Amino acid sequence: MNSQFVPGIDYRGLVAQHGSPLLILDQAAIRRQYRALSAALPGVTLHYALKPLPHMGVVDVLKAEGANFDLATNGEVDLMREAGINPNECIHTHPIKRDSDIRYALDYGCNIFVFDNPVELQKFVAYKQQARLLLRVSFPNPETKVDLSKKFGCTPEMVLPLLQQAKALGIEVIGLSFHVGSQVPNAKRHVEAIEACNELLRQAEAQDLALQVLDIGGGFPVDYAGGELDIDAFCAPIRSALAKTPEGIRLLAEPGRFISAPAMTSISSVMGKAERFGRTWYYLDDGLYGSYSGQLFDHVFYPKSTPYAKGERHPAVLAGPTCDSVDVIAEEIMLPELELGELVIGKMMGAYTWASATEFNFFRRTSILVMDSDATALKAVA
Repeated sequence: MNSQFVPGIDYRGLVAQHGSPLLILDQAAIRRQYRALSAALPGVTLHYALKPLPHMGVVDVLKAEGANFDLATNGEVDLMREAGINPNECIHTHPIKRDSDIRYALDYGCNIFVFDNPVELQKFVAYKQQARLLLRVSFPNPETKVDLSKKFGCTPEMVLPLLQQAKALGIEVIGLSFHVGSQVPNAKRHVEAIEACNELLRQAEAQDLALQVLDIGGGFPVDYAGGELDIDAFCAPIRSALAKTPEGIRLLAEPGRFISAPAMTSISSVMGKAERFGRTWYYLDDGLYGSYSGQLFDHVFYPKSTPYAKGERHPAVLAGPTCDSVDVIAEEIMLPELELGELVIGKMMGAYTWASATEFNFFRRTSILVMDSDATALKAVA
């Protein structure tokens, strides 16, 4: 699913036309990833998590596919408004919100929210006629580098007391949610969390706290090493666990990275070179403060290539353009001799790259060129 070195693309021609650095967003890859995960999780409504790549080029193709959406901020509400997304197809999953955030989402028409503690629950007393809640449960996962249960989610032991408290306040809780972490290596923790939630759903029903929804979050991985991840095989144990969910429970998921990561390719140019400490340093016009920000925030190293450079390869260093010495993309990378202006291509750069890029040192955030390789059409630069 993640080969995305877009075939037939003239990278030099694109740079000549649009400048460098440049990101190519291939909508065909978004479409393929969404369809693959939908097939691997039949009966599960997929809400694309906007966080890893909140771009209209992604939203448009997913809207056409009939996807739903997972938003968490006022800015993401604005994106949904602009795209003309039905608010009934959205859930607001940030467990901690300001009162103004709740009102902003409700004004848009999104009325499903997430909470995980008594303080957050109290915020919905004023909106109990409009809002419906999902209670997020924590299932820590030491196997992932980004353990989202560290910051959010109540313990399983707190679920029934919080449901009782919500009932006493007259607030409708419609289900449970969890997120076992980003880029998980296997489905083990998904299965354990589903099994635990299935038991909690049965206990809730026995106490007249019947729920209707189970949201299994995200974490569906991609292969940054250039291989082909079999998402159907990855999801097989998840499907088996979901088959044991109590009858009548509606199933949701929040995929982000799996949908967006393979869909974007980076083009950057060598803007300088120097011999330092026995290595050739190549300074690119994009770096850790820009599109390669995911190396810092997401703990990911993206596949890189130099398709036009030939010759014997030597250990080298790739550095970003800013004046900060931490801005080093790769050390001891094997490269041929690169001349000024030579292109370096980064693959699998659709998740937590452009979304987390800064304009530090006033290097502007990289432009995105939207295309659809299924239609062989270039669409727009944003």
